[in-house]
Order: sequence, then C-alpha cells, then structure tokens
Amino acid sequence: MAKPTQQPVFSLITVCFNAKHALIKTIESIRRQDSTAYEHLIIDGGSTDSTCEFLQESQSPLIRWISEPDNGLYDAMNKGLDLAKGQFVWFINAGDLLEKPTILSELLDKVTPELDILYGDVLMVDPYGNVMGTRSEVSTQKTPQSLTWKDLRFGMVVSHQAFIPRRSICKPYIIKNLCADIDWVIDCLKQSRKTVNTHMVLARFETGGLSRQRHKQSLVDRYYVLQNHFGFWPNLAHHVWILLRAVIQNVRFSKDKRY
Repeated sequence: MAKPTQQPVFSLITVCFNAKHALIKTIESIRRQDSTAYEHLIIDGGSTDSTCEFLQESQSPLIRWISEPDNGLYDAMNKGLDLAKGQFVWFINAGDLLEKPTILSELLDKVTPELDILYGDVLMVDPYGNVMGTRSEVSTQKTPQSLTWKDLRFGMVVSHQAFIPRRSICKPYIIKNLCADIDWVIDCLKQSRKTVNTHMVLARFETGGLSRQRHKQSLVDRYYVLQNHFGFWPNLAHHVWILLRAVIQNVRFSKDKRY
C-alpha cells in the first residue's frame, strides 16, 4: 500500500470496544479503497478481547490507534477529533462498511476550497447482515436534497456515517447526552459555507446503536438538544408532529402486517 500524503484529506474515525470481528470488517472495507488520501484513526476503549493484539499485527502507515478507558461513546469520538489531521472527518463505526472501493476517490473529486460538508445516504443492515434498504427508504426522515440545520427540527435526517464535515468547523461533542450527534450535526451545518449532497450511498450502517438500546432516554435527550437550537415553543410544536407521525407509522405498519 502506498504511503499517505503529508496531510490526509479525510480522517476516518472508528470508535470501538470489544468489537474485534466487527472492526476487522470495517478496516478491510477501508483498505480496499483506491485512494490513499486518508488516515484511519481507531479509538479503542480499552478492550479486553484481542482487539489490541489484532491492531498491533495490522501495521499500516494509514492507521493510527489508541486503546484506553474513556467516559463513553462521545468522549471517545472527541479523542478521535483531537487526533485527526485530515481536512474532513468521517465517523465510521466498527461493523460499518464503506459502500464501494471508489468512494473516497469519488468524494475527493467533489472537494473544493469553499466546501465545508459532504453528505449522502447509507444502506441500513440489520445485525444479521440483511439489507433493509437505504435510510431514506426505511426511515420516516428522508435525506433532504439540500441540507440545512433547520431540516433537523424533527430529528436526525442524515446518518452520521454519511455526514462528512470539514474538521475546522467541528466542535467537541457534548458528553452526557445520547443525542449528542444531532447537536454536533446541527452545529456543523450552522457553520458551513457550502454543503453538498453527493447523491451517493456512502456506507453500510449496522442498526442497533446506543440510542436504540436506551430509547426512552434518547428521546428525552433529543428533546432538550432540539429545544436548545430551536427554542421552547417551536420545539414543542415539532414534537407534537413527531408524536403524530409515529402514531401514523404504527397504524400503517399494523395494517401491512394483516396482509
């Protein structure tokens, strides 16, 4: 493999803990890229499986990694931001895959001096590897053709794995909030000079993350994140619609199951 350039264009950041087998898949999808204009940062939370042994054996000039205890997911992601040297940062979780070997070179062709954010869609895959469809097909929140921070008034409309901001506009994640990713994306969009829809599926995203595992708490955390950005009364009205949308979706799902 060729040596990386002095400053990589993309810093791909993978946070993991006791996820060796998932991490192997992610690393391989990145190693297959036909561009080396990247660095891959692996932030391990002090795994007790054989993750560190695997990383020691997987020496590459394009990979840097640390392994130490952290204060949760977003603390680990902040460590990745601190270590990143690339112009753009891209969070790819252990188990997630870049969609095709040409994805980085295709993204590189879209980079211009005034560009601050690239975004696209993801293909959602269940924990058993079954393809569910793109996020826009599966979710009630469709990826907008033109993305602004106000599009997140009803929640996340773009997957974290398909959101690639310039590192210079990224603030640290808030730590004690399960929806810190929404806050971070909104803040990046507020700072962006130019946001470009790639119209591409960028990654395969394995469902079942932290916010899904602690769903009730994530709903509370999302409410306060959105209130901070949109204000009390607009946010209250937005959440009434979110509730109605969930009821409508459940009714439709129940009808579909009858046939």
